Amino acid sequence: MLNHVLKKEATEKLTQAVNEYKKISNNLQNNAIKLHNTRTYSVDVIQKVETYINILANTPKEFEKSFEQVSVNLKSFKVLSEISYDEKEMLKLAGEGTAVGVAAGVATAALAPTAAMAIATTFGTASTGAAISTLSGAAATNAALAWLGGGTILAGGGGMAGGSAFLALAGPVGWGIGAASLAIGSLVVSKNNKKAAIKADEERVEIVKSIKILEATSTEISNLKSLTQSLASNIEQSLILFTSNAKHIKSFTEFSQDERNMLRAIINNTESLSKLFMKEVG
Repeated sequence: MLNHVLKKEATEKLTQAVNEYKKISNNLQNNAIKLHNTRTYSVDVIQKVETYINILANTPKEFEKSFEQVSVNLKSFKVLSEISYDEKEMLKLAGEGTAVGVAAGVATAALAPTAAMAIATTFGTASTGAAISTLSGAAATNAALAWLGGGTILAGGGGMAGGSAFLALAGPVGWGIGAASLAIGSLVVSKNNKKAAIKADEERVEIVKSIKILEATSTEISNLKSLTQSLASNIEQSLILFTSNAKHIKSFTEFSQDERNMLRAIINNTESLSKLFMKEVG
């Protein structure tokens, strides 16, 4: 009877941990979507700055170099954002015979395309995404889907199991929790109450560790979103003010020294904004 109560209490605590994990996981996904939306807005702001510079005559060479670097910093995000995340394709790419691949693929397939894109651009632009950005067309699509879905294409058999931040988080899409949820069911029907209680506690400890990681990462994503939003908004406002005051000027040489300094500041901030796309998360 004592061990039965012990198992019941341990299983209830495990269930609570699983539910908490799912809540934190959903919060991380939502923050990733917000970050993705902010980055999309930032790309639009950067393009406005670039368009204005392109219509000016006699601009310094330093401006051209700055936008070359901006383009490099944005390339991974653009590639991952333009890929169509098809659930069936994810499953096909993920299910190449490995348990990890199948589990990751099934979990990823449960994501809506918007969430999948947000997760990919959040965790992929500074790591795996950088390599993907060197590809194009179908090769880029396959590589991105393999990375996101846990498959092996272009990953030397490793896929996400090879150590990407996505898998290291132990489940923003929840495949770690899938195993734990199954464990709860097996614990409930287990006849060995003491062993079931010990197993439940072991599962709960691992989930609590993952919760701490997810909480910290979710906060990190939220802070990055706020920083990106603030910088992008300031650049846009500065550009609007600058262009309204200099709408008739067509050449950089016609600007006053103060105006040249102001425009250089806008360009420098634009490059700083693009660097935030390459910031490691997690």
